[in-house]
Amino acid sequence: MKSFIYIIITCTLLSSCSEYQKALKSVDTGTKYKVGEKLYNEGKYGKANKLFEAILPVYRGKPQAEKLSYLNAKSYYEEKDWYLASYHFERFVDAYPNSEKVEEAAFLSAKSAYMLSPVYSKDQQETREAIEKFQAFINLYPESTYLAEANALVKELDFKLETKAFSIAKQFNTIAGYTRDFQAPMKAIDNFIFDFPGTSYREEALFIKFDSAYQLAINSVYSKKEARLKDARDYYYNFKRSYADSKFLEQAEEMIKDIEQELENYSTKS
Repeated sequence: MKSFIYIIITCTLLSSCSEYQKALKSVDTGTKYKVGEKLYNEGKYGKANKLFEAILPVYRGKPQAEKLSYLNAKSYYEEKDWYLASYHFERFVDAYPNSEKVEEAAFLSAKSAYMLSPVYSKDQQETREAIEKFQAFINLYPESTYLAEANALVKELDFKLETKAFSIAKQFNTIAGYTRDFQAPMKAIDNFIFDFPGTSYREEALFIKFDSAYQLAINSVYSKKEARLKDARDYYYNFKRSYADSKFLEQAEEMIKDIEQELENYSTKS
């Protein structure tokens, strides 16, 4: 019985392969279309795609072109070829703005671009492009059934940009340990908070700013030290008011002790 089932499966596969190979070699575009659609419906998207690509130019301007273009783009999507899926869905949207599939195509073009977005540590050009595509989709289809997913994916992409920006601002603080330029991380943190006022990294960002101000004051020349110590003290109290239970507070408390001691020295000398 097992042998019989194996023979049936083998024959079916061979028949499918034979049908595909014949269609691939055929000069009849109708055959390619028919077999390509059959393979697509069977979930054999890679093979279907090769047949679709071969006949797309021939069908351009014909009634079948709309469906063929959609199936071609969707086959790339199912194959996880995100770059070509996004590209072909975008072309579909431009070519068939009145299609019943245009809303789905616009969403899948943006979602394919989302799939190309790299980890935050890498260049984020693809992330920004995906956000632009989603924003265009949301503006065009504010009542879409895909709206909730689109908004969720935009939020995820925005957070990736936020994380990237924070990691760069934070790096200034690390580099300052070598360059002794403690004003650079303070400015970088200010710029970061300005760009992302509701950031979830605000607590750590404010601590880094205080730390940089502390380092700047402690390492300053005598003529500038007192004023900078007072500035650093202000940053400390601002941080403590905002985050009284911060995980960074213990470290900040040690730093404020140094600042108060340094200021007391100035007071004694005066």
